[in-house]
Amino acid sequence: MKFVYADNNATTMVAPEVVETMLPYFTEYYGNPSSMHTFGGQVAKKIDSARQQVAELIGADPGEVIFTSCGTESDNAAILGILKANPHKRHIVTSRVEHSAVYNLCKYLAQNGYHVTELGVDTHGMLNLNELADAIKEDTAVVSIMYANNETGVIFPIEEIGNIVKQKGSLLHTDAVQAVGKIPINLSKSTIDLLTLSGHKLHAPKGVGALFIRKGITFAPFIIGGHQEKNRRGGTENVPSIIGLGKACELAKKHLVEEQNGVKLLRDKLENEILEKAPDARLNGHKIHRLPNTTNLSFEFVEGEAILLLLNEKGICASSGSACTSGSLEPSHVLRAMGVPFTAVHGSVRLSLSRYSTMEDVDFIIEHLPPIIRRLREISPYGRDTKVKGQVVTTQVSARP
Repeated sequence: MKFVYADNNATTMVAPEVVETMLPYFTEYYGNPSSMHTFGGQVAKKIDSARQQVAELIGADPGEVIFTSCGTESDNAAILGILKANPHKRHIVTSRVEHSAVYNLCKYLAQNGYHVTELGVDTHGMLNLNELADAIKEDTAVVSIMYANNETGVIFPIEEIGNIVKQKGSLLHTDAVQAVGKIPINLSKSTIDLLTLSGHKLHAPKGVGALFIRKGITFAPFIIGGHQEKNRRGGTENVPSIIGLGKACELAKKHLVEEQNGVKLLRDKLENEILEKAPDARLNGHKIHRLPNTTNLSFEFVEGEAILLLLNEKGICASSGSACTSGSLEPSHVLRAMGVPFTAVHGSVRLSLSRYSTMEDVDFIIEHLPPIIRRLREISPYGRDTKVKGQVVTTQVSARP
């Protein structure tokens, strides 16, 4: 069966160059980088090179980059590390549309003695910066706002946010897992204090991530153990994956223009034609301030799970939101926060492309998705009269269970 992969915000294929770079470190250069001998020391030098490659992609100093196991660990390490280093501050500001790695951590902290303020978003998924300014108090330890949303692709004005946070005397952490490698980031000219990235979102393997911590930030380690990462993250390094992440960051920097232009052209064609051809389709998220690879569409009175099932039968890989919440029957907390109508929130589909996506992939999705929506609309027990290409399709009206 032909497979068309349009779920790159969930994970990406590992770039062939990354695999090639990693392979020798499984069998040939397998030394422990903490060892005193030359065999291990040569591995430590490659980790330093990978750190440099990561730093160059995000405009940071290599000494400000520590390696982790994933984006979730980096998010947890950032927030908990700041809280532990500032025990007298018990307030956190975040948003209602964060990834579950931040969203659920903040809920946990709220149940364990911390005060958490969740900022709302408008119908386009954008923050109210006046609300942000009002939310930051003297005891605010950290403001954690994502760089770009994983479900809608909406990009927040992170530097404006950072300016507000600095004026208020707090620290800014941003989950940039979806943004790194897709849009330019230069932390040397930024107000960001801590930034999270993850390997498997930019064509590196799963199981490796990084956390940027600006020099001068007081930070308590999340994982305590050996002296690795200058005592900021204990545990023997995942050498092949770290080296793979470094290579992936080098490639991402090389392909940034392609991500912003070529991938965006594919995304726009896909989005525009589906909106034109599919009944009762709507775009979720800001039309302009979005990642170049992401579109989130809702189809009223249709269940997203049914759409994904039928797409899967055609070999099309998509999702209804974050892969980290795919086991939940609850509608997306992101779309609910945006006020997406109840008739549409259950019928959402996220399509996310990459530099490996092709025009043939896009045409294949356009060929199959609109007919799937029409088919489901015709059999939906929850629908209403709907015009489709000038014709009226009448379906039974009933309340959702």
